[in-house]
Amino acid sequence: MPSFSRTDMAAKAAADIPEGWVVNLGIGMPTLIADQVPLSREVIFQSENGVLGMGPAPEKGRENPWLINAGKQMVTLRPGGSICHHADSFAMIRGGHIDLCVLGGFEVAENGDLANWATSENDTAPAVGGAMDLGAGAKRLWVVMDHTTKDGRPKIVERCGYPLTSLGSVSRVYTNLAVLDVVQGLGFVVRDIVPGMSLEELQAKSGAKLHTQS
Repeated sequence: MPSFSRTDMAAKAAADIPEGWVVNLGIGMPTLIADQVPLSREVIFQSENGVLGMGPAPEKGRENPWLINAGKQMVTLRPGGSICHHADSFAMIRGGHIDLCVLGGFEVAENGDLANWATSENDTAPAVGGAMDLGAGAKRLWVVMDHTTKDGRPKIVERCGYPLTSLGSVSRVYTNLAVLDVVQGLGFVVRDIVPGMSLEELQAKSGAKLHTQS
């Protein structure tokens, strides 16, 4: 089956971020986006543990163990980058100062609901963490995730079956098969599809109706 790689997904999301935006990257696949934005572009990456102006992953041998993101991965600082208190970081998030947040997801519903923190009652100490604040506080929310689970169940759904992180907040989804806009009152609109896959094949792997751009 044709599919976009994780690097492809990150590159597509990075290319769509306008110049000058302040962007929070969630744990997992979203962190790859920072590696796809050249220093010639002004995109200010924020990490909820108190990093503003986060750069790409460090070169091997030049890691700083004291400079990490919220997922405990070592990162770099762009020119002008800074470190702040955790409370100040969440003041940025809850105060509506983040232009965009990009999170991973377990499910996204056609009304923009996101489930990304727990999948069952058997999860070990599930914790929604800062994703709940970001889903409510960021001006926009994009999701980067696989289109289906490992056993083939769709993650693009009519209604989320897992505990919700945020309500009606997702406006775009990047998957390994497509890029979808979430349009209120309509649902999922296909912006891009992996070469070699038809719309009918993509629909068969989705749990909600897909629409094409008019």
